Amino acid sequence: MTKKTSEGADVTARPTMHDVAAHARVGLSTVSRVVSGKAGVSLAKRNAVERAIAELGYSRNDFAHTLRTGSARTIGVVVTRISDPFYSQLIGAIESRAQERDLLVLVASSGDDAAESERVLKRMLSRRLDGLIVVAHEESDVAFLAAEPAAGTPIVFVDRPPVGLHSDVVIVDNERGAADAVRQLVRAGHRSIACIAHTVGRYTSEQRQIGFRAGVRQAGLPDRAELIVEVEDEIDACVEALRELFSLPDPPTALFTTNSRTTKAVLGAMRLMGVHPALIGFDDFELADLMTPPVTTIAQDPWASGEAAAELLFERIAGRGGPERRVVLGTRLITRGSGELPPA
Repeated sequence: MTKKTSEGADVTARPTMHDVAAHARVGLSTVSRVVSGKAGVSLAKRNAVERAIAELGYSRNDFAHTLRTGSARTIGVVVTRISDPFYSQLIGAIESRAQERDLLVLVASSGDDAAESERVLKRMLSRRLDGLIVVAHEESDVAFLAAEPAAGTPIVFVDRPPVGLHSDVVIVDNERGAADAVRQLVRAGHRSIACIAHTVGRYTSEQRQIGFRAGVRQAGLPDRAELIVEVEDEIDACVEALRELFSLPDPPTALFTTNSRTTKAVLGAMRLMGVHPALIGFDDFELADLMTPPVTTIAQDPWASGEAAAELLFERIAGRGGPERRVVLGTRLITRGSGELPPA
């Protein structure tokens, strides 16, 4: 199908719904209903429209569809680091659920800067999305998003509740997972257990510290503040932290780390120092089973988190009202060896 430019040259024209209607010898409304997947079209006319679409190579103009219906059939996902394996699986689950509904997924990374996080979120929302799934920056006040759901863009948060906004959220039971780690170490015979946590100000780290202390108290052990240290995710910082812990009059014989990056840094520090306490880390990670000894972890399921967030969002897009919902997912203890070592 060709048309003339203003200079008289022939160019290939993109087929329109009018072209499809003429080719199939049906009305424009019939083509619209078939393209939109709506009922109310006879089988004969539907087949005729589908043949015309195939023969002409027609594809829907999504921009025009957005202007006409107000729906872009697109959702956004904003995470802190796309490269993080946890978020890669989370995004994969969301994309899988979105594809089932013929929705496009736009993904962006906001990094570790609160100002950049706000900028990315605002740019996402400028694209007339049907909905948004967000892993909010720890220090971001997202109150500026409060008007979006009422304006037709529902938002679901994952991994941590938003600051300054009431919204649907999907989280894991961080406290229970940490307490489970303590119970496992106590079963192995440990009575002095240290918690090495990521630096203060992170919701998940704080929740896991609370769970750790609860597990210690439930085991009848003294709640010793000197056994909880906060570090950056660097080997040098972890070496210093371990030296301080092992210099205590009653040093720990076991360690609990609050995320996979901290676990890896602590493993590096242990190797440099030549020490081998029992260890359980929160969050599973690749190659954990290949370490010596293999690393026992408290695992959460990022795929399940992504699926739960997507379902919450789709329900809101479909018009479900009511108060904000909070989905709390469980964790799983994976015993591999490091958490089962007895006291030295």
